[in-house]
Amino acid sequence: MNFMEALRARWSDANSLVCVGLDPEVSKFPGKFAGDADAVFGFCRDIVDATAEFACCFKPQFAHFAALGAEDALERLVAHIHEAHPGIPVILDAKRGDIGSTAVHYAAEAFDRYGADAVTANPYLGRDSLLPFLERADKGVVVLCRTSNPGATDFQDIVASDGLPLYQHVAETVAREWNANGNCMLVVGATWPEQLHEVRAIVGDLPFLVPGVGAQGGDVEAVVKNARSADGTGLVVSSSRAILYASSGDDYATAAATAAQALRDEINRHR
Repeated sequence: MNFMEALRARWSDANSLVCVGLDPEVSKFPGKFAGDADAVFGFCRDIVDATAEFACCFKPQFAHFAALGAEDALERLVAHIHEAHPGIPVILDAKRGDIGSTAVHYAAEAFDRYGADAVTANPYLGRDSLLPFLERADKGVVVLCRTSNPGATDFQDIVASDGLPLYQHVAETVAREWNANGNCMLVVGATWPEQLHEVRAIVGDLPFLVPGVGAQGGDVEAVVKNARSADGTGLVVSSSRAILYASSGDDYATAAATAAQALRDEINRHR
């Protein structure tokens, strides 16, 4: 299956719209990992194995691995997900976007080196900067639209000459022009429920990656109400810290599973 087929199958098979974000911070790991040279892989693997039944996908955050010099752990982690939990897609959160010749290498890095099924991408440089990703019809391209951070308003809300804000132009362009292979998603933050509703109206059933629930304070009910697609899916609701670090004790994996299940169930109550 390609990325979109796998995602839709997972929505159905697991009855889940939960994306488990994998953002390793060694200082937050349980004590059992102290002095462990392979702690990043070991901790993330345990979280993956504990939460897989409640997840529609996993989302490792590239910078969290790279800053620790743990790129090898990231490669092995993605391979582990594919081997141990086949059918659960992996979104590499790397926010790529550069001139064409460089973008070719970024696409190869995400899809061929790390084995990701999809990658997050920045549309600021225009279509040619994402073309090497878009042309990989079997892979997903998750384009930043209205992000969850407070500074999103600095540029994304700038009003164009036709009176529409920039993020709405991004949504329209991705849905109508860049999605020829049916492999695009949009990043729209949970912290902006009104904008979620507006973007959904523009793009129809195009899937959303929705960060910002949990530690960032996004409201689950508002997300589902404003952003679900016509069939009650269309969402990949991402939570990282609230799941990863649900406990700092020896029960960290069990606590992560409980948090992931609770988020899945809360989302499902509202759709």
